[in-house]
Amino acid sequence: MSKTSIKAKLAMMQEFAKFMDNGSQSSTVIFYEGTQPTSPAVAADHTKALVTLTLPEPCIKDVTTSYVELHPSDTATVTKTGTATWARIFNGAGEVAADLTVGTDITLANTNLVVGGTLNIQSIKLRP
Repeated sequence: MSKTSIKAKLAMMQEFAKFMDNGSQSSTVIFYEGTQPTSPAVAADHTKALVTLTLPEPCIKDVTTSYVELHPSDTATVTKTGTATWARIFNGAGEVAADLTVGTDITLANTNLVVGGTLNIQSIKLRP
C-alpha cells in the first residue's frame, strides 16, 4: 500500500478546492437522507435531497500546513424533513466533486432537518 506525505496530501486538497471553483456557477453541497450511493459516479436520488447550500467564489479561505479551509456557506432553507445521512459536493460546473458521510466526514450540530428550517456551514476544513 502506498503512503502519501502530509505535504503531498495538502497539495492535493488545494487542487481539490480549486476544482470546486471550476465552472460558471458557485459550488454547492446537497445534504440527503437515506443510503449513500456506492460511488460519486452513481446518480443521487433527488427525492431524498433535504437542503442545498452554496459556497462563495472563490471557495478557498485559507491554506495552512495542516488543512485547507473553505469560506462558510450561505444559509439555505430546508426543503424536506428528514435525517441528513450524507452530502454530495458539486463544483461550479455541476460536476460531482465528492460524497461525504455525515458524522464521519462532515459534522452537523443537528442531523434532523425540518422543512422550512435553515442550515449553513460556518467551518469547512479539508484535512489530509
